[in-house]
Parts: sequence; C-alpha cells; structure tokens
Amino acid sequence: MTASPVTARQARRVLLLLTFTRWFPVGLTIGVTTLLALERHMSLAQIGVIFSMQGFVVLGLELPTGGFADALGRRPLLVASAVVALASGLVFITAHSFGAFVVALLLQGVFRALDSGPLESWYVDTAHADDPTTLVEDGLSRAGMVLGLSIASGALLSGGLIAWHPVRALTALELPYWCAIGFFVLHLVAVSLLVREPRTHVDATGLRRAVASAKGAPAVVVDGIRTLGRSRVLLALVLVEVFWSIGMIAFETLMPVRLAEVAGGETRAGALMGPVSAAAWGLFAVGSAAAGLTSRRIGVGWTALVARVLNGAFVVVMGLMAGPVGLVTAFLITYTLHGAGGPVHSTLLHRQAQARNRTTVLSMNSMVAGGCYSLGLLALGPLAEHAGTTTAIITAGAFSILGAALYLPAIRQERAHAPAVAAEPTPA
Repeated sequence: MTASPVTARQARRVLLLLTFTRWFPVGLTIGVTTLLALERHMSLAQIGVIFSMQGFVVLGLELPTGGFADALGRRPLLVASAVVALASGLVFITAHSFGAFVVALLLQGVFRALDSGPLESWYVDTAHADDPTTLVEDGLSRAGMVLGLSIASGALLSGGLIAWHPVRALTALELPYWCAIGFFVLHLVAVSLLVREPRTHVDATGLRRAVASAKGAPAVVVDGIRTLGRSRVLLALVLVEVFWSIGMIAFETLMPVRLAEVAGGETRAGALMGPVSAAAWGLFAVGSAAAGLTSRRIGVGWTALVARVLNGAFVVVMGLMAGPVGLVTAFLITYTLHGAGGPVHSTLLHRQAQARNRTTVLSMNSMVAGGCYSLGLLALGPLAEHAGTTTAIITAGAFSILGAALYLPAIRQERAHAPAVAAEPTPA
C-alpha cells in the first residue's frame, strides 16, 4: 500500500469500528440461527451435524491461516474473511435443505478461521510501527468492551425486529438474518477502505511462506502435543475444555430449542432470545469482573473450579425448568458463571506457557474446545431428538461438572508457589 502511514490513534479507531461491524451481526443472529433451522424443518439430529461442521473446519484451518496472515499480510485475510462471511450468510438464509445448511456452516468455519487474530495483529503491529511505546492493552481492552456491547445491542435489535415483524414477505426469524447480511456488506467495505498496511505481502516470497506454514501445521500440532505431555498441569487444564465445551452446547445451541418448547414456538422464542442474549452478555462481563475479585481471596485455581462446578450445576437446573421464567433465569446465572470461568482459566494457561510456546498452548486449548464442541453436537443432537432436550441439557451439564476436578493439579501447584503467584496480576 502506498498511502500515508496509519497513526496509533487512527489504528485504534479502526480497530474499534471494525470490531463493531464484525460482531454486531453476530448479535442479530445469535438467538435465531438454531430456531431458523428448526423453522425450516431440520431435526435436532440434523442441526447437531450442521453446526458441528464449523468447528471441524476451524480445527483444521486455525494454524495454517495464522501462517497465511503472517506471510501474506493481515489485510488480505481480513478482506477474504469478510467475503466468506457474506457468502456464508447468503447461503444460510436461502437454505431449505440439509445439504445447503451444511455448506453454509462449512463456509462459516472458513470465515472464523480466517478471521481469528489478524485484526488484533494488524492493530498491534500498526500502532507499534507508529509509536513503539504505545500501550496496546488499552485498545484491546476497549475492543473487548465494544465486542460485548455490539453483540448485546444486536441481540436487542433482533428481538425487537422479530416481535415487530414489519416485513410480512419474510418470516419473523428471517428479517434479523437479512439485516446481518447488510452488516456483512458494510464490514467488507469498511475493511477494504480502512485497513492499510505499510507494504504489500502478496509476492512470491510471501506465498512460499504461506505454503510452508500450511505444510508445517502438522509439526506444530505434534510439538503442542509434546508440550502437553511434558506438563501434567497443562494437560489437565486443556482437558477441562473437553467437559466445558459440552456444557456450552446446552446453553448456546439447545437453549433456544428448549425455550421454543416452553414459550410456544420458534417465533416467540426468537423474540425472547434478543433481550435475553443481551442481558446474558452483560452478566458475562459481570462474571468476568467478579472472578478477578474472587481470585484474590481464594486463588485463581479455586475460582476456576468453583465457577466450573456452579456453571455445570445451573446447566442442569436449566434442563429441569418447565417454564420460560425459570429457564431464562437459570440461563442468565449460567452465563454469568461462564464469564467468571473464562479469565481465570486463561490465567492458569498463561502460567504454564512461555514466550516461545504461548501461541501453541493457546491454540491447542482452542482446538480441543472446538473439536470437542463439534463432537458433542453429533452426540447431543440425536439425544435431544430421541430423549428430549431436557435430557440432553441435563446430561451436558452433569458431564461438564466432572471437568472441574482437572483444576486440582493447578490448585496444588498454585498452593506450592503461593508467594510467587501472589505477586502476579489477577484477571479483572
């Protein structure tokens, strides 16, 4: 690119704007995606297969796409991810068959893999190129706040649109998705116009590096597995995700289905999921803040264990609720505890990592979570269809509680190194 360099302040503004255009459409669709598939006569077993596709694609592409971003530049990947997001949305909203929904989620997986990381990397590199002393933590923290507010506001608008249903040519659940597609277009235009890099990376050298990165991905995975094998504490922490991800299926994928059952249909549930999702994301932030306070009192490891047990327990409570008020209340508490578990789990992971392998450790944790989520969908979808969503939700919650025991090695290590750990910053 030949345009003038981007200043650190400009880069932060771009980061915040693109974070909004990226995540606002997620808020518009977060409560209606499963319901729209149900409305178009997909069974729960089929929905499990459909939504598992995204996780499997991300599992296979996460490491190679990271190499592409470093080799070809962040802008090409951001533009490509925006194009694929638009394509995925168009395929999904026009899908009326199992095969079409599968294609939409395969494309969604490609989008998520391409989108994972390059915007933050662009911001950090651009800000430091302008001013090496820039505290990028401030920009990243604000981006996290914008992300939450974007999803919450999008969810509120989605619920309002469903309740209002102003366009009778569309079903009530379709309108928020078409609005999201409009934002996908806006995001693509914004990325194309606002993301500038100091030089083009698309040359023969960059392409060779990208190909080499893709070929080297299996070796990176093997190295990550060896890293896990050398640390009993790290292995236990990563295995927590096997159980945590199953619990997440209950309150992310099965919750709208159960709400439709107890509230009187998909449209009614879609209208409720808007404000409920917005409140859940707000409570997620409250839980994250509470985890920082709690960890100072009882330790990071014990905070993670308690949050995991209570999160799974309230997933079970969700399954036991027979009415919408009880279900929504349990869901909101579950999401609060979900927010509490995230930062302390990340803190424990970072304690086991070093600068040379930090990205590998985080990627392995993410890959285990995504892979198990997809496998769990393949099991819980048929269970929900044949035994009922109540049974599937209770099973997922009870199983997720078991993973809390895997925090015990980290707790013992934290206790053994109490003076050193006390000096470390705790998550806020």
